[in-house]
Amino acid sequence: MDARQTVKSTRGDQSHNIIIENRKRISISGVEDIESFNEEEIILHTVMGVLVVSGENLHINKLSVDSGDTEITGEISDLKYPENYGKSKGAGLLGKLLK
Repeated sequence: MDARQTVKSTRGDQSHNIIIENRKRISISGVEDIESFNEEEIILHTVMGVLVVSGENLHINKLSVDSGDTEITGEISDLKYPENYGKSKGAGLLGKLLK
């Protein structure tokens, strides 16, 4: 059985779609940049914010800068849109106490 999940949203005129096929292949549109990648985690900047794809043996098979389409294969275990990604968490002891 082909399990598919689609998330659709738009910001401006560019849409952001995610299609997951059997947790082995993920197609993502609306990708603006790839911040970092390795076989366990890929960090993407999309029109809807930062998206973190986690798993094992992850590989970027397709990346189109013009259309913003990306295809990733591997053992996909998690997708996250972290809200505080890249923001300062406070400095020193005071920041840790207020956390």
